[in-house]
Amino acid sequence: MSDSQWGKGNKNGGPPDLDDIFRQLNEKIYSLFGKKAPSNGGPTSQPSGIGGVVGIALIVLLLIWAATGFYIVDAKERGVVLRFGKFSEVTSEGLNWHLPYPFEDVYVINLTQVRSVEIGYRDNSKNKIPEEALMVTEDQNIVDVQLAIQYDITDPKAYLFNNVFTMADAQDVVKQAGEAAIREVVGRNKIDAVLNEGRGKIAVDVKTTIQSILDKYGSGVRVTQVSINQVQPPEAVQASFDDATRAVQDKDKSKSEGEAYFNDKVPKAKGLASRLEAESEGYRQSVIANAEGEASRFSQVLEAYSEAPAVTRQRMYLDTMQKVLTSSSKVLVDQKNGNNLLYLPLDKLLQQENLGVAKSPSVSGSTSNVPSSSMTVTKDTPDSAVREGR
Repeated sequence: MSDSQWGKGNKNGGPPDLDDIFRQLNEKIYSLFGKKAPSNGGPTSQPSGIGGVVGIALIVLLLIWAATGFYIVDAKERGVVLRFGKFSEVTSEGLNWHLPYPFEDVYVINLTQVRSVEIGYRDNSKNKIPEEALMVTEDQNIVDVQLAIQYDITDPKAYLFNNVFTMADAQDVVKQAGEAAIREVVGRNKIDAVLNEGRGKIAVDVKTTIQSILDKYGSGVRVTQVSINQVQPPEAVQASFDDATRAVQDKDKSKSEGEAYFNDKVPKAKGLASRLEAESEGYRQSVIANAEGEASRFSQVLEAYSEAPAVTRQRMYLDTMQKVLTSSSKVLVDQKNGNNLLYLPLDKLLQQENLGVAKSPSVSGSTSNVPSSSMTVTKDTPDSAVREGR
């Protein structure tokens, strides 16, 4: 601003006097209307009449124009300032100001708002879009897939300059990337994986593929979730696929039952095997110990026999007879004419007599000569009686 335009400065070389500025501005306004501005003869005269009104109006308009540059950015938003259509800066939350139109523009972008895109349907699963939902699997089967993609904005600058200002709708970009991703992933899987066990993995793969495509575009968009709402075969073959699905479910049920039976029987069998193994080990140890004991006893008997054979034979005979006679019924018959002992099964004969069974001739003949007064029946006979009989 020169002195020729706004008048000379003050004597101290400071800024021009405001009275001079208003006067010269008043003269310019009057000159626009072909009139001469009134003058009171001094440089300090105040504007008056229509010129003063116009000046005040211009100042008010200037203040209003400047006030249009104020804008508020919320905590979950960011402001993108463009100066003459080019990126200037990104402003954070709070009260901000930019040069009003036509110098600068500002776009406030919500970063936390979750946006959604539907593929294969609109609003509900019954409102299908066949050209979006039908796709081909790896084994050349047609499947109907409906999914929803949720996303938000991470880079407001990239979101505006790579989507909005390029005549591309960000939602349409996400939708096209989602269609390409779901067709690619479904095309890599077979129909059984798509319809049954592979749905969770397919959703993860689709999300990764969509994000990769959007990053290549530099869209400034982040995919937060991919939900596969419905996967089913076309209606024309729905009944056949339902039968196949039920068969798979029956197979899984039978498999689960078999595993449950396996889990019930195998531990029991292992426990029984362990018990039998322990018992067999105990039996082995017992047999070994008995064998070692018998061998040791035999060695001791052999040693005793080598020192006193007659006494040892007599003792062995007596021990053996004691063992035999202890566990059996004994009948002693004493004959007057001799010292012989006869062992007869009289206990069996007594049982047969009590039951009224006829005695055989051979047995009755052998017992007819035995007097009743000389017969003694006992269960336990001392070794002295045996020796006396002998």
